[in-house]
Amino acid sequence: MSYMALYRKFRPQGFQDVKGQEALVRTLKNQIQADRIGHAYLFCGTRGTGKTTVAKIFAKAVNCEHPREGSPCGACSMCREIGEGSSMNVIEIDAASNNGVDNIREIREEVSYRPAKGKYKVYIIDEVHMLSAGAFNALLKTLEEPPEYVIFILATTEVHKIPVTILSRCQRYDFRRIDSGTIAERLQELVEKEGLQVEEKAIRYIARMGDGSMRDALSLLDQCTAFYLGEKLTYEHVLEVLGAVDQSVFGKLLEKLLAAEVKGVIQTVEELVLQGRELTQMTIDFTWYLRNLLLVTEGEEAAELLEISAEQFHQLQSLRKKVEDETLFHYIRVFSELSNQMKFSGQKRILLEMTLIRLCRPEMEKKEDALWDRLRRMEQRLTVMEEEPSARPVIREGETKLQQEAQSPRPALPEALTEEVQYVAKNFREIIQEASPLLRICLKKARLSAGEGNLLLVVMPSEVEADAVRAPERLEELSRLLEEKTEKQIRIDVRQMEKGRRFEDSFVDIEQQIHMELTIEEQE
Repeated sequence: MSYMALYRKFRPQGFQDVKGQEALVRTLKNQIQADRIGHAYLFCGTRGTGKTTVAKIFAKAVNCEHPREGSPCGACSMCREIGEGSSMNVIEIDAASNNGVDNIREIREEVSYRPAKGKYKVYIIDEVHMLSAGAFNALLKTLEEPPEYVIFILATTEVHKIPVTILSRCQRYDFRRIDSGTIAERLQELVEKEGLQVEEKAIRYIARMGDGSMRDALSLLDQCTAFYLGEKLTYEHVLEVLGAVDQSVFGKLLEKLLAAEVKGVIQTVEELVLQGRELTQMTIDFTWYLRNLLLVTEGEEAAELLEISAEQFHQLQSLRKKVEDETLFHYIRVFSELSNQMKFSGQKRILLEMTLIRLCRPEMEKKEDALWDRLRRMEQRLTVMEEEPSARPVIREGETKLQQEAQSPRPALPEALTEEVQYVAKNFREIIQEASPLLRICLKKARLSAGEGNLLLVVMPSEVEADAVRAPERLEELSRLLEEKTEKQIRIDVRQMEKGRRFEDSFVDIEQQIHMELTIEEQE
């Protein structure tokens, strides 16, 4: 006999073998036990979640000669015939290839004949959403009032395409995606039955790659064991067969992105390409990695929520401290869009590399959520300049610092400041703590000065940061905040420092002046 795929070989034969659909299975069993069987059912849900399998088990149960608590016995002649696919009582129809009006008319003619053996004739129409409009209309009357010995089970992955008139005539059952833990348990059980040697970590990864589908997970297991036939299947083998990437690589890639190491990022992509990794799948996996990183909390229970191992959870925890929420949100958006673009691109590698370079150079991006990255890089540069004198602007050759300062015009002293402007200068750092998170970060490096007519100048270290504060919504928020504190309207203007010049050379620091005056008054 030829080899049979695992998902066919281990297809559940009874309700007790169905995994991940406990509530739905219990409802069907109760209906059979109480003899309250409906005439039309609609099974909907994603691929590989057990719709057709449960339909066949249900057909067995309603025709079983010796049912046990609503489940088929599996030993009687009816159960064996239905299991072998030779029963005349169970008619399976693929609506994808039999979607015309004539096909439905044949069904209408057939339902008039009673079953030669057993209680019910069960029609299982798979992918029912593929029926034409005319076919749906032809099915309506029969579906609403079929003979007492006929049961219709409609299965679909796209329930939104089914007419409301059909939906209203059926009992609807939604098959949920199966969690990776349940899939992993089932895979482990089948591996032991087959006598295969598979590493536990490999089973968990295959279960996660199944993406809620038991059939997909079994197919992946089949594929991996066939490649390494006779050997122990390890986690590394699974990554190689599926073209996937280890989680540790994602951690290194993220650290290089945060450090803006363009060369290191491109080298990582080069290594993955040489290893034969599939770049679209790598992009999807990296997006999930960032999602897990965003959801990491201090509690150990988060490891179960994220469906990752304890080792991976601790690695994420250590890396999480280095990344801000806003940066992760930005990266997740970028890679989610990239994964969709790569599905239809003939130059996947170039598309991936250009995206990574843009993330290393946030000034190349104009979208608002890239502003966080630009501000973070600017803060890093300012910190380096403060800690390393060598990073500061050098004096021009042949000139002393005093000569350079003498050539620069000194800022004029402001006129007498109003009480409101003085109050803002004195309490500015406390006031901005009540601002929104984005505005608070933007104003972290702000300095205050004054212009003509008691104009409050908010001076930023660079043009990028000044543009961030100048944005209409943030400037309006700052004005509203100051007005609430002073109960008067204060005129505001946002300026930026000229490149290579100090704040003291261009502006009068009114914050410092106010605090100096307060100190003198206290001493007197």
